[in-house]
Amino acid sequence: MVRNFCFILLCLCPAIALSQGTSAQERDSYLLSTTYFEKLVDSSNTYYLDGDYKASLGVNIELLKNALISNKTAYIYKGYRHLGYDYMALNDSILALESFKKAEKFAQVAKNDTAMAITYMDLANINSNLYNKTDVALEYHNKSIRAFEALRDSSYLAKAHYNKIITALEAKEYNQAFLSLVKVKKLVKHDPHPAFRITVEALYGQYYLEKENYEMADIYLNRAMKWAEEGNYTAELENIYYDFSESLAGQGKFEESLELRKKYEDHFEKNLLKMTSAEVEAMSAKFQVNEYRRGIMEAELQNKLQAEKVRSKSLLNKILIATSIGVISLLVVLWMAFRRRKQLVLLLKDKNQAYLQAKEQSEKYATAKSNFFSTVSHELRTPLYGVIGLSTILMENDELKAHEKDLKSLKFSADYLLALINDVLQINKIDSNNMEDSHSAFNLKELLETIVSSFEYMKIQNKNLIKIYVDPTIPTMISGNPLRLSQILMNLIGNAVKFTENGVIQVSARAHQVSENHVDVQFDIADNGIGIAKEKITTIFEEFSQAASQEYNYQGTGLGLPIVKKLLALSNSDLEVESELGKGSTFRFSLVYGIADAKEAPKEDASTLIDITILEEKQILIVEDNRINQIVTQKILEKEGVVCTIADNGQKAVDMVKSKKFDLVLMDINMPIMDGIQATASIREFDEFLPIIALTAVEIEEMRHKIYQSGMNDIIVKPYDVNQFIQTILKNLRHRENKNHLQAI
Repeated sequence: MVRNFCFILLCLCPAIALSQGTSAQERDSYLLSTTYFEKLVDSSNTYYLDGDYKASLGVNIELLKNALISNKTAYIYKGYRHLGYDYMALNDSILALESFKKAEKFAQVAKNDTAMAITYMDLANINSNLYNKTDVALEYHNKSIRAFEALRDSSYLAKAHYNKIITALEAKEYNQAFLSLVKVKKLVKHDPHPAFRITVEALYGQYYLEKENYEMADIYLNRAMKWAEEGNYTAELENIYYDFSESLAGQGKFEESLELRKKYEDHFEKNLLKMTSAEVEAMSAKFQVNEYRRGIMEAELQNKLQAEKVRSKSLLNKILIATSIGVISLLVVLWMAFRRRKQLVLLLKDKNQAYLQAKEQSEKYATAKSNFFSTVSHELRTPLYGVIGLSTILMENDELKAHEKDLKSLKFSADYLLALINDVLQINKIDSNNMEDSHSAFNLKELLETIVSSFEYMKIQNKNLIKIYVDPTIPTMISGNPLRLSQILMNLIGNAVKFTENGVIQVSARAHQVSENHVDVQFDIADNGIGIAKEKITTIFEEFSQAASQEYNYQGTGLGLPIVKKLLALSNSDLEVESELGKGSTFRFSLVYGIADAKEAPKEDASTLIDITILEEKQILIVEDNRINQIVTQKILEKEGVVCTIADNGQKAVDMVKSKKFDLVLMDINMPIMDGIQATASIREFDEFLPIIALTAVEIEEMRHKIYQSGMNDIIVKPYDVNQFIQTILKNLRHRENKNHLQAI
């Protein structure tokens, strides 16, 4: 079902205001000035887009009154045109058509190209909204778009594409709708009103809903709903709630769908009351316009038309009587509608109870899901730490060289299982809207080189060459989310290296558009590997799906590309794929970054330069309840000359720190008797400077605040990279030495 959105008119500005101290002469002069008329036009647009058609009618009557008095053709045209949209929104096709015909007449008199282009847009909206002639409407939409393109007017062009989207969706011309959606997305910045941005997102959601792509529909509708709720845009929320409810119902999420359907019905009721109020105003509005025009005619004819004035007054009385009868009749209809609505409200109260029960059940499911993933993270990562650690240690034992191949297979299997767990948790984190969007300055070229260097082993194994190209017009330092970009590129480059042998992988970053403060960067990851069959391209973005050929059968989670797709959606971007079986693939996406000052470049961490011999004879307390993990951590540290002491719970750790001097503590979080959080808090009561590093297999975002609040200095997530593990310990030991040195001074 295609939902109706209001057709867009013009740009917006603040409403007019005159101080009480202004003289009559100054006021009359101001009321005939261009500034006054422009503010009236902008106020009319503001009320229209906010769905307050009653207020919009009042402003347009005032606009026409003064435009007719001052004979300003351009503003007479705008006044009639805006009245036409008000009446069309109120479903009064007769008055709407009358107003648009008058507007077209004055547009021709003004001989203005912009006005004629707008007239094409109006004719399109009339044929679509009043006569349901969508084929004729689309022809007028295309005329309007071509005219605004010739005028190079981005603001009006955005609105022309917007109106075409509504008509195309109604006509089920989805290709035309999508092309205009892509274009209006790039032009949305030319319209400052938040409602325009919101409705563009909502139309994206409606498009994907019509295509039954519920995943993409939910992304756009959820974003539109969030913005509309923040700005309290009730007219937009009515449509968004309806479409979101339909999308959820299509996915079988009936509890969530019912909750949104309730919100839709509440907004529908409120907007209907506002609409009926505006319809009453519409009847008097027609009379007021005629009254203002008669006043002008009387002023021109003066005493020569006294008889005509008398007849006009008689006609005026008849109009007043007819108008009054019409208003009374409408009020009676409204009263009857109110009674019926009251009955519906009582019925809705009963439904609300069912909605609340469904909501509570849904919240329980969400909590259970979150707890499940948290438990899975800890329970799987903890034994994996032991498997990966022990296999690494055994591989370095010269006495076990005969079993090196078996040990490598064991470690590969453990690493693969860890990658699967991390990918599943990453998908859950994105779906739960728990992704952080932190921004910082970074060097794009250095970031790409670092990412590519991490694939050195795979590159050598598959005999590939990886080339990097960075457009010299891209500033050295840019500002954005380097972590999100790294996650995207790691997945795409990893796929390219995995599915290419004896080939070349090209990683390119080109400046699509550079302004004073921003740069639009297009990234391309191209390879000449096995490629993807055309019939399988649509399936590669499905979770746990792989598009391997008969010649290649690579292991993988099948989550890499879905993760990339969802990460790009968070940045309002999308992934494009070009591929031919046997000739290779190209993955392309664009992201907008700020231009940062070169002084904002992150300084090199001095900890990476620390001499590892510092570890010799250091006293480190390992607080860990798992026996295997105790052995792994102890062997890794003893290899570097560390003297290790073991405590299998937090209480023992506190007692040991009180009785013996340690250089550093490695503290597990989940332990019996006393956990790591409680133990650290107890230690901090009598030792402020002892470095304590958290060892945890739980997702770091879930525990970060508690860990640092307890007094810990750093965090290591299990299973960890041995080099990173050692460097973290060295960094904290160096910080301890620096503090001791300052105290001595």
